[in-house]
Formats: sequence, C-alpha cells, structure tokens
Amino acid sequence: MRVIIAGGSGLIGRALTHHLCAQGHSAVVLSRQPLKVPKLPDGADVAYWDGSGSEGLVDLVDGAHAVVNLAGESIAGRRWTPAQKRRLRDSRIRSTSGIVAAIRAAPRQPAVLLQASAVGYYGNTGKEVDEQQAPGSDFLAELSQEWEHASAAVEESSTRRVLLRMGVSLSMEGGMLPRVALPFRFFAGGALGTGRQWVPWIHIEDTVRAIAFLLTHDHISGPVNVCAPQPVRFADFASAVGRTLRRPSLFRVPPWALRLGMGEMADIVLHGQRAVPARLTGAGFEFRYPVVEDALSAILRAET
Repeated sequence: MRVIIAGGSGLIGRALTHHLCAQGHSAVVLSRQPLKVPKLPDGADVAYWDGSGSEGLVDLVDGAHAVVNLAGESIAGRRWTPAQKRRLRDSRIRSTSGIVAAIRAAPRQPAVLLQASAVGYYGNTGKEVDEQQAPGSDFLAELSQEWEHASAAVEESSTRRVLLRMGVSLSMEGGMLPRVALPFRFFAGGALGTGRQWVPWIHIEDTVRAIAFLLTHDHISGPVNVCAPQPVRFADFASAVGRTLRRPSLFRVPPWALRLGMGEMADIVLHGQRAVPARLTGAGFEFRYPVVEDALSAILRAET
C-alpha cells in the first residue's frame, strides 16, 4: 500500500516511514523543504507541500491507501506566549484543513485518514481514562479538541477517520526521554514536579506498530489512545530510568522552578493523563513493551 505521511520528518514520522518500507509498503513524506529531509529508506519518496493548502496535494493523495497526518509545530519548541499558542494552533489546523480538502477533492479517495491528536485531550487527570472520557479544559486539551475537529469534514467522504490520541513515545532519537535521561548520566537525575503526575508512555516501536495496525483494521474509526497499557507516575518513571542506567534517582525539580523556567509550557511535564489503550487492546493489538522497565531497557541499554 502507498501511504502519504505529513510530518514525516518528525520522531514518529521517521520511525513510521522506516517501519512501513521494511514491511514492503511505499511512503511519500510531505515536506516544506524536501532537500533537507534526512535520507529515506528504499520505498520512500519526498514531495513538496506548503503545509496548509490543498494545491499539489490532490494528485499525491489520489489513489493512496492512507494519509497519516502528524504535522504540527513542536509543543516543546518555545515558551507558550500568546503568539506561540497561535502558531501551535495554526500549524495544526491549517495542515489538517489542507489535507481534508485534498482528500475530498481526490477522484480516488484514500481508504483512511489517521489524524494525530494527543492524550492531552483529557486534560490533567489522575483517574484512568479511555477513549470514552470527556475532554479537559486546559490549553493542551483545547488544542487537541480543535485539532481533531479540523479533520471532521473528511467523514463526508468515503474515507475512514481515526484520531490518534498519542501518548509519550519513548526513543533516544527525540522527545522526552533524552532530556530525562541526560541528568542521570551525571548522577543528577530524578523526577520533575511532584512526581505524582502520570506518564502515558509508549515505546516508539509500539507507536508505529499501532499506527500500522490501524491502517488495515477497517472496523476501527474515531479516537484511539496510542499509549502503553500500564501508565506510571513520573517518580516511578524516573526511578526506572535510573535503575536502567544504574544511577540513583535522588533529585527533584520542584514545580515552581519549572514554572519559572518554562512558564505555562511546564504543563507538559507537570500535568499528565492516566490513559489506557482500551480500543487497541480490545481490537487484539499486542504490545511488545507493555512494561516500562522493559521498554527503557531496550532503548537505553542499546545506547551504552
């Protein structure tokens, strides 16, 4: 099958492209700067897209099996000033709207759109939440709701829509884990904030396997939590990192210090969701790394 990937140069997009091509599929990575896209595996190509309009995109999605939309400016890139919040929103809404317009205009519409979202949709909650949970009301929750809503019009076409409510993908190629692991290497590691916030983690390999699973399971549509079945509190996550690296987990950065340094963006680490992948497990998906210690061991010990 041929899969169009928007946001294919990001952490998940890169891993997904390699996974699909290793399985014998083909991928087209969309980019504003095709010449700067890292080397792609055999079976993958890169195509220019401005990240917002449908011009030039209709021909690319025409006849493709699927579109995976992971496009959006990094949440952790800059402090959340009002201007940055607008950029975060616009980068998601405009890219999604352009993709939906292209799908609806294509003579041969893709079978499925896998639309990125986040478990931040549920807000900062300590109770266990599955896909039936109502949304939260903080900035990340509202951003996720708007992101999802921007893709709703695709359901007026023949294309199935799946909302990927992503957890924290663990990889040393990017994301949260390298930042958490680095202080441990200097014997200065520990939890951030109170340590009681939940981490809806998932090994990057299971992330891309779950996405590939959803590409072909035609009976699944709507929201799907893409996270491991056993979320942990941040203190326990930090302790597991320390044990894996054979380092103590002694230090803690208090919430006020994170707020001072990061402003409202500190919500990324101070808030969390006890999200579980009810729909994935109910559909028979099997995680290779359901336990955080096993996931960290596979990732971190490969680095040493």
